[in-house]
Parts: sequence; C-alpha cells; structure tokens
Amino acid sequence: MAMAIRVCLLLLVFLSSAIVSFSLYEDQVGLMDWHQRYIGKVKHAVFHTQKTGRKRVIVSTEENVVASLDLRHGEIFWRHVLGTKDAIDGVDIALGKYVITLSSQGSMLRAWNLPDGQMVWETSLHSAQSSKSLLSVPINLKADKDYPILVFGGGYLHAVSAIDGEVLWKKDFTAEGFEVQRVLQPPESSVIYVLGFLHSSEAVVYQIDSKTGEVVAQKSMVFPGGFSGEISSVSSDKVVVLDSTRSILVTIGFLDGDISFHKTPISDLVEDSGNAEILSPLLSDMLAVKVSKRTMFVRVGGEGKLEVVDSLSDETAMSDSLPVADDQVAFASVHHEGSKIHLMVKLVDDLDTVLLRESIQMDQHRGRVHKVFINNYIKTDRSNGFRALIVMEDHSLLLLQQGAIVWSREEGLASVTDVTTAELPVEKDGVSVAKVEHTLVDWLKGHVLKLKGSLLLASPEDVAAIQEMRMQSSGRSKLTRDHNGFRKLFIALTRAGKLFALHTGDGRIVWSMLLNSPSKSEACERPSGISLYQWQVPHHHAMDENPSVLVVGRCGSDSSAPGVLSLVDVYTGKEISSSDIGHSVVQVMPLPFTDSTEQRLHLIADTEGHVHLYPKTSEALSIFQREFQNVYWYTVEGDDGIIRGHAMKSSCAGETADEYCFTTRELWTVVFPSESEKIISTLTRKPNEVVHTQAKVSTDQDVLYKYVSRNLLFVATVSPKGAGEIGSVTPEESALVVYLIDTITGRILHRLSHQGCQGPVHAVFSENWVVYHYFNLRAHKYEVTVVEIYDQSRAENKNVWKLVLGKHNLTAPISSYSRPEMFTKSQSYFFAQSVKTIAVTSTAKGITSKQLLIGTIGDQILALDKRFVDPRRTLNPSQAEKEEGIIPLTDSLPIIPQSYITHSLKVEGLRGIVTAPAKLESTTHVFAYGVDLFYTRLAPSKTYDSLTDDFSYALLLITIVALVAAIYITWVISEKRELSEKWR
Repeated sequence: MAMAIRVCLLLLVFLSSAIVSFSLYEDQVGLMDWHQRYIGKVKHAVFHTQKTGRKRVIVSTEENVVASLDLRHGEIFWRHVLGTKDAIDGVDIALGKYVITLSSQGSMLRAWNLPDGQMVWETSLHSAQSSKSLLSVPINLKADKDYPILVFGGGYLHAVSAIDGEVLWKKDFTAEGFEVQRVLQPPESSVIYVLGFLHSSEAVVYQIDSKTGEVVAQKSMVFPGGFSGEISSVSSDKVVVLDSTRSILVTIGFLDGDISFHKTPISDLVEDSGNAEILSPLLSDMLAVKVSKRTMFVRVGGEGKLEVVDSLSDETAMSDSLPVADDQVAFASVHHEGSKIHLMVKLVDDLDTVLLRESIQMDQHRGRVHKVFINNYIKTDRSNGFRALIVMEDHSLLLLQQGAIVWSREEGLASVTDVTTAELPVEKDGVSVAKVEHTLVDWLKGHVLKLKGSLLLASPEDVAAIQEMRMQSSGRSKLTRDHNGFRKLFIALTRAGKLFALHTGDGRIVWSMLLNSPSKSEACERPSGISLYQWQVPHHHAMDENPSVLVVGRCGSDSSAPGVLSLVDVYTGKEISSSDIGHSVVQVMPLPFTDSTEQRLHLIADTEGHVHLYPKTSEALSIFQREFQNVYWYTVEGDDGIIRGHAMKSSCAGETADEYCFTTRELWTVVFPSESEKIISTLTRKPNEVVHTQAKVSTDQDVLYKYVSRNLLFVATVSPKGAGEIGSVTPEESALVVYLIDTITGRILHRLSHQGCQGPVHAVFSENWVVYHYFNLRAHKYEVTVVEIYDQSRAENKNVWKLVLGKHNLTAPISSYSRPEMFTKSQSYFFAQSVKTIAVTSTAKGITSKQLLIGTIGDQILALDKRFVDPRRTLNPSQAEKEEGIIPLTDSLPIIPQSYITHSLKVEGLRGIVTAPAKLESTTHVFAYGVDLFYTRLAPSKTYDSLTDDFSYALLLITIVALVAAIYITWVISEKRELSEKWR
C-alpha cells in the first residue's frame, strides 16, 4: 500500500500543478468585462476625403472630445478628451496634415497630426476678458506657404503660424464696450477685416495688415436702433444682423472699409411676422431666418437688399454651404415626415435645382435632426455624389449615403446622468444540453481543448477557439436571468432624455427609448430627464407583472417648470404611461412602502412647499396615511448654507388641490455661518444597502455594535476662500469641517475639523462608516479620512459569549428622538492621487468584505480593500489584531497596479461608478460611466462560493479516473506480492 500512496501523491502533485499553472489571461479577455468608447454629441465636423489615404471626418463634441472617425465604418481612428473646463470652440484642418483646435474660450490653440492624432504643437494665447471665440484658417493655406491662422478670443486677435504655433502678432481689442463679431479675410487679400459692435449700437470695422498686425484703417457708424448680437456672414464684405427689437434685418456692408446699412423689416418679408432668429448655417449670399416656426431662406442682393426665396418647416436642419464643381455652391437640408427623413441637396444660387433627393427610414426613438454636415465626392460616372453626417436629437451620429444609413453611433451614452439596475425575465422553458453542446463530438472536442490549455499545450489557434467556445457556451448574452445573478440590465438615462437598457453580458443595447419623442404633447414638447427610479419590482409570486422604472423630467430647464412622469417597461422598453403632473419637481423621495402590485410609493416635493403622492391610487393613499406621522425628509440649500428637516402636516387646501397633495412642516434647521463655512458636499447611505450584522467582535473579545442608521447625513463644509481651486489660498485661510447629522432630529452627532485643508470632497457612506477624500494644503498632498460610528447604548451586551449564547438584550426600544449614545473612531492617510468619484462594493447579504472603488484622475478605477482604511490600524499590531486581519499602520494608502479593475483601459471623462449585488454573495456588478462605459464583475473576497468559469471539469474527471486506476493497479500489485510471499 505504501507504493500505492506514493504513486497517488505523485499523480496528485503533477495534476494539481497543471491546474495551478493554467493562468492564460489572454483567453479570459472580455469574459467578465467590457469597455465601450464614445465621443459625445458632435458640434463641429470637417471632412478629409483626399484620393490618397483613409477617408475620415474630424469632429469635436460637447464632451470636449476631438476625434478622427473612419468614414467607411464609423470607427474611431484616434481621439483626445480635453478637460472639463477646456471646451472646444472650433476645429479645422490646416496644411492638409494638421487638425487645428481652439478651446478654453479662445485661449488655447493646438495642432494635432491628422493621421495618428499626435500633438504637434500647443500655444497658449493671451486672454484678458470673456468674449466670443473665433477661429479662421485661410482656405488658401497650403503646404508651401505659411499663411497665419487667425484666432480671436479673450479680447485679443492673434495671428499664429500653422507650422510651429508661433504667435506672429497680436492686436488688443479690449476697449470698453467693444465686442468683436466677425474676423474676415477675403481670398488673395492681405487685409483682415475685424467687425464688431461698440455698446451694441455702433458698428466698427478695422482693417489690419495680415503680415504685421498693424491697423490700416478704422471706420465706425452708429445704428440708432441698436443690435441684438445675432449675426450671419453672407460674403467677404457683408453681414446681416438683427436689430435690438428682433423685427428688422440690417445688412452691413464694409467694402473697402466703408460702412453702409440697409434695413429690411421682417414684416416686408413675411406676412405673419414675429420675433426673428438668425440660424447658424453659413450660406453664400444667403441666410436662414426662423420666423413663426418657419425657416425662411433670404437672399442678399448686391446692394444689401433682402428677398425671401424659399421657406421650410421649423423641424428642418441645414448644413453650411459647400463648393461643388463648376464654381457652384450647394447646401443640404433634412426634415422629418412620419417615420422617414428626407435629405435634399440644392444649389444656393438656384434653389429649384435639386442635386440630390433621398428618403431614409429612421427609428422614431432617435428624435429630430439637430445638425447636418455634408461632403461631396465624384462618382464613377463623373457626377457629384453627396454624403451627409447628421446629429440626431438623442445625440446619435449617422452617416447617410446613397439613400441608406452607412453606419450609426449611439453617442448619447457619452452623457449618462443616472443609472439603475433591473432583472431580466425568468426563463420559462429550460435550455436543453443540445442548445449548448450541439453534439457529443463537439462536447469532447471542447473539453480536449480545455485540457490542452490546462497543460499549456494550446497553440494560439487553440487559445482563440477556447475563448470563442467560452463566449458561446457561457450564455452570458442570453436575455433571461441566471441562477448566479450575473445577467442583469443596467438602465441608463442620458442628458438627451433617452433611456438605454444595457446587457451586463456583452454591453449590447437591448432596447432604447427617447422620452422627448415627437409624439409628446404640445404642452410639454421637449421634456428633459432629471432622475431615474425603480417603480415596480415584482417578486417571484407576481411574475405576471413586468418590472418598470420611473423617469422624472421637467418641461424646461428652470426648477419651477412643470414636471413629467414616464413609466417604462424594463423588459420591452415601451412607455407604459406618461403624464404632465401639473406641478414642479424639486425633490423625489422613494418611500419604503409598496402596494399589492409591488409599485413603490414616491413623494415629489414642489417649489410651493407641498408634496405629492404617487401612484395616485386609493390603495397607495391608505398605505401612506397609515405611515403619515413617520415620514421625514430633509432639504439642502447649498448656496445659503442651510439644511432643513421636514415632516408631514395635513392635506392641501384649495380648489386645484387633490387628495394626494399634502402640506409640510419644518422640524429643524441647521444654519452654517456664511462668513466661515460653505457647504460643498452632502451624502447619505444607499437606501437599499444590506448590512449582514450589527455586531463586530474586537480584538479584546468585546463586541462593538455598529451605529447603523438610514437617517445619517454626511456634510462637508469649507471656508469660503477655500471653495476655489486647490492652492488658491494659504493653509491659514482654509479649513475643512465635516458633520454627521441626524435627519430626524437635526442633531449634530459628530464634528471633525481639518485645519489647512480644502476640497473638492469626494465621499462614500456605507454601513457605519464614511470615507472622504480632500486636499491637505500644509502637506501638499491628498488625504483620505475614515470615520466609524459605534453604538454605546448596548454596552451591557459587549461580551462575546452573551452574543454567542443568545443572552444579549435585543428588546430595548430604539427611537430616533432619543439622543444616541455613540462614539467614533477615525484615522487619516495620505493618498497619492486626485480623485473623481468614490463608490463601494455591495453584495446580496452584506457578508463579503468591502472594497472602495476609487475613480482616479487618470480615469481608471482602483479597488482598495476596506482594511487599508480601518481606523484601528496601529504601528505594531498585536497577535490578536494580526489574526483579525488588521494591517500595520502606514502614513499612506498603497496603490497596487494589479488592483486597477480597469486594467490598462481608461474610462475617459469618468463621472460615476454604480455597484449592484449579484445573487452569489461573493460577486458584485460594477458599472462606470463617463465619455466611455466600462463594466466588470468583481469578487472582493474571491469567488469562495462558486467555481471559476475556467475550471476544467474534464481534468477533474481524468484526475479521479487516474486515481481510481492507480489505486486498483497498486492494489493488484500488492495482492500479487503478498501471495508470492506466502508461497515462499
């Protein structure tokens, strides 16, 4: 038997080492995470379609992104995400090889290499005041000549070399009241015309030498009516502007520097006249004017006379004019008609000549067309062809060519504002093995490949086959829920007011719906989404009802605008109902009560101090009235430094009030002195967070009870001088103070002051602890502080044996009105990076260890074990503390490269991190959004409750069979040996 044992041990060592050595990270890429790259809503586009090289379009977006897109497939060649305060004002192409961008209100000019996006040069321009930003790249800027790029911004006109970014000259226009409107340079001319308004009533034209920057001539002329500021350039020596009453179009001519005015009342052009608006498209010798929901094309004559040549509906989008063959100029217009959009390209000189007319079927949930950019090309028959790049109301980007959508990009996902989760439907019919493993041969082939991978014998082709097989057999992209809870939907609301349902398996869009679609009522034509809430989450016994989400919106940007509620089916993406609620929306409060159909009750506060109950049903009203005296909430007035607590009072009175409207009373007020403190951050716990146990056993075998309350509010204030940028004040002038406030009574339970520190403050609140990040001015470093709160009222129950034997007292009543007996433990650590956001992992039962998810300034996510921010850490922990897992104290928190859950990827423009529990206690879902989207599954304490996806069942089976065979063979050998010994 000894021989049998030795053989078995050797076999076990060999096979176990083979299992451990299977660490092919390459074939695991994309199995549990996905990353999607976006650019945002396009506001500028420049085509580059030369015969040689790739055809591309250069775009800049509202998310401060400059990117190069492939015209064939819409893929991103390269992109750069600028800072949040570095908004792009203009983009163009110079010398045929440089992309020129102007940003930061005309104070930053950059050149990027067209093929690969590498920065060639960067020039910071002098800026003295806030003003309109203008970028002018001469059309005759060729590779053999260095014509200057003209930039106006901050009150200065700069001429910059396109080759190296050197400022050739600058001209100061910061005179009081002078506003530059246009910078024009006629072709083949060395004179630059700068047109502006002085005190909005006097037109001033400067003639400047383009080589030296000297003023050649200056003319001015007063216009008695004054100008409104809206202006359109129609030629190199004419502009059209609206007067201050917006009822007269004024043509300003400045040929050779002589200024002339020509007034044309709107009433002479349109019978049903009203206030006019000049639209943005730049058309040659023509402009577009919006009057009474109609778009009028107005031609400008030789002497400045205006003539209406055509009119279109209000929903029409137009492009800038584009030179085509034979010295002709064309432009494109796009308008909706039912489920189709109609694209037309016309000549500017002759609107009756239609160069292109196409109709394309369009998804209604994309909304209206917002912008259109056109580009022409030569077809094989030598005629002109056109492609149109259009930006839709939902921020999506589409390329139209030859009557079809060549490609589309869902750029609305670059501006996610709120996220919630939803379960997928239950699979009613079981999936047979045949649907996963088609035949026995495929089954055997798959396990042979896995075995080769385990033994490190797999070729690159085998590795690719293993990865593809895992993707297919994992079932991660199925539209039904799984028993582990890995398949979910993330419901994302975007700035455009569009809902997206994203599958956690592969990130694909399951459905999408635009809230402000054309089918909305005229009373609220274009509502904007504010927030997203779970409305109905049926349990297993009520699966005949689909879950739904509540989208709260406003009919305008003002907080006093009337609100809109939309209920959306999570499974189908269809709008169940939509209603104009008739009152404003200031705050939405989900209540911990549901009716018989699992609809959650919500309170919505308006600007008049009333709250309204939803859903408006008799059952919801009866439930709410039973809990009427137990409903409390708070409001934060950050600008005034006031926090107020509220409770219910009575039903509303008045003719317009209904039974679902209630008045409120103010319970308490906390006022922070405005001369010393300014509120910069507030935070509460997640209402649906699960806490596994309130008891915590300390190293001395005593029991600490967590002070777990849903009514705790974290507030951070800073000195008014310290509310600016980091380093803008001295340490003596700034102090950061944090408070923990009970929102039922208004009591300040804890106060902690950090002298010589300032914000911004990023915090996360979980269970009985809060972690916040800020800047220490004295140490010139970022700091992280943790505060843990414990309940001292249960001191008699602190013995661990009472807890084990069940003799501790849990019958003592707990009231939010009584003053809590509590104590805190806190500790501060240095942290090496700036932070954008902080979140914490969440699991189904709250048993698994917590990890902080820190969104760094580098747009990556760092997973930091909560043990590193334990306030009980000491320099020399005792043996008992080491056994508990307490880490020795250090002054800084570690940044371990392997702890970045985004690996080498970046979530550009990171704004938020959302976590949601899976059904497996060990696992949590992590979803990060910014300009990009990123998702992964995380196991903070490893997957202790399941086998990994790459576990080799075939190898386990072979191991068992080999062990059994080895035992049998050695047993036979042993029996023969014993028999032979007996015969001797």
